[in-house]
Amino acid sequence: MSSFIWGLACVISILIPGSLGKVSPQMSPRVNASLENVTSTEQASEEARSTDISQEADQSVRRLPRQDARNNYLPQGRRNLISATADTNSRFYHSGPSRQQHKAEKHHASQLYAQHPNSPVSSRTATVTSSSNCKNRPIDLVFIVDSSRSVRPAEFEKAKEFLIDMVDTLEIGSDATRVGLVNYASTVKIEFYLNTYFDKQALKHALARVEPLASGTMTGVAIKAAMEKAFIAEAGARIGSTNIAKVAIILTDGRPQDQVEEVSAAARASGIEIYAVGVDRADLGSLRLMASQPLEDHVFYVETYGVIEKLTGKFRETLCGVDACARGHNCQQLCVSNGNSYNCQCWAGYVLNADKRTCSRLDACARGHDCQHVCVNSGDSYVCRCALGYVLNADQKTCSRPDACALGHSCQHICVNSGDSYICKCRTGYVLNADRRTCSRPDACALGHSCQHICVNSGDSHICKCRTGYVLNADRRTCSRPDACALGHNCQHICVNSGDSYICKCRTGYVLNADGRTCSRPDACALGHNCQHICVNSGDSFICKCRTGYVLNADGRTCSRPDACALGHNCQHICVNSGDSFICKCRTGYVLNTDQRTCSQEMRSEITQDACKCEAQILFQKKVQTTIQDLSRRLDDLSERMNQIEDQQQY
Repeated sequence: MSSFIWGLACVISILIPGSLGKVSPQMSPRVNASLENVTSTEQASEEARSTDISQEADQSVRRLPRQDARNNYLPQGRRNLISATADTNSRFYHSGPSRQQHKAEKHHASQLYAQHPNSPVSSRTATVTSSSNCKNRPIDLVFIVDSSRSVRPAEFEKAKEFLIDMVDTLEIGSDATRVGLVNYASTVKIEFYLNTYFDKQALKHALARVEPLASGTMTGVAIKAAMEKAFIAEAGARIGSTNIAKVAIILTDGRPQDQVEEVSAAARASGIEIYAVGVDRADLGSLRLMASQPLEDHVFYVETYGVIEKLTGKFRETLCGVDACARGHNCQQLCVSNGNSYNCQCWAGYVLNADKRTCSRLDACARGHDCQHVCVNSGDSYVCRCALGYVLNADQKTCSRPDACALGHSCQHICVNSGDSYICKCRTGYVLNADRRTCSRPDACALGHSCQHICVNSGDSHICKCRTGYVLNADRRTCSRPDACALGHNCQHICVNSGDSYICKCRTGYVLNADGRTCSRPDACALGHNCQHICVNSGDSFICKCRTGYVLNADGRTCSRPDACALGHNCQHICVNSGDSFICKCRTGYVLNTDQRTCSQEMRSEITQDACKCEAQILFQKKVQTTIQDLSRRLDDLSERMNQIEDQQQY
């Protein structure tokens, strides 16, 4: 039993390597131990830690019979898995010779370090390099950790130590393995994403700082959050590469309070390989629902958080494969596993000889230097020198021209040395002017704008304005003509915008009047009529009228002179209309008297008998006068007809 415990202590001490850098005093002693610097006093720390682990392992061993008894009432599958896990973990318990072999390797590495005191690599680093740091295939690894109320603070610290040990065995980097952490209880908190830390030391410190959430156990919600928020390109997942596996390791001690089967199936279908690790009160049935196939390779169970570190080696084999260096090597200084084989490497300052096993010291400058100009060997070290015209800076590595700016400059903002001279630069938000000395704010409009009309600089930005006759729209970029109608108008019916002004229009059934503003019913006469004399509008229609001295005929269109005779006359015999008046005529055998009204009997016989008599002459004169009057009347009729023709042509 004692050799079994010593073997466990020895292996765990190998699997939990130290790392450089200071550790927060708030971390647990176990986390501090895994993160402290390797010093000359490490052996004493290692012995004390081995004693603690031995006691912890002894407690775990004492629990094993209870585990066997517990198997009596567990489902057959769970008993098999627990047994399989125990078998796997048994590989971490070494007999006496294995422990002695490990101590011999550490002693050999110490001798190498003693032979090369200038090497920056410690004896423990040489051993750990060959036994714990693996060149694993690049993976996107997300831990999904249960921090519910059932996980006690000390147990949660053990869980974090397990995660830190896991990370310590992996090659961490942007092109290597990336690690994210999902912390969950009743709620889910993504502590950091796959692209948050590419440095192993920073990653281990981040794991050590995680605090428990202490509430329920919503495992399904946590898996869904990991699938939708952690394993995405924005979070650092390399979803475009088919050679980089996506792995989720779920660590829980209880039964999920939500459904995990469907969301786990969806996660596996999306390409995520799920490992389920149960501790103490964990429900095996839920672990089997969450994990990928085959279950015997993806479901693990341990009795307590105190022995969870036994699983580190199992995951190391899964993610890294068997460490070829651990099987034995003949490298003089460093052994680096490469799958099932290994390569020899040398400490800094040494090169690998032709036998590919042994190492030789390099020229100090040839080993590598950080001199800007010239490296000069000086014993086991070197010094830096500068080329002609340069001086060595205070860092004893870089060189510079004499400080031209310090000698005086005319730069408004910043002076920058440039060889034997200097150049001027401007502070952020300014540009160098054409004189190469002064600075001014950049022309925001010249850098590009979206103004439709005019861009006006306004400090570090710009504003848009419009040309005369336009107004700025609500988008503060485009311009439009102002709405002339909205500004006010005097149209009786309808206002229509027209460029910078407006025009008036009328509603249907109306026409615009000559003033261009008011509207009226359309002029029926103007649309066309058949009146002989005068057309007069009457609502939507018209009526015909006659000129003075005429009367409208029965057809309502034409006009004629009124019948003067019909209106009344004083002719003795016949009344004949004559324009607006009338003339009197006599019946045959009568002549019109001088009063132009009455008629007298003709005296033909008297004229026949004696034409020279006075009566005959008087009668002749009367006839001549009547003829003249008749001719005059006809001329008047002809004149009246001419006037009518002219009037018709006018209208």
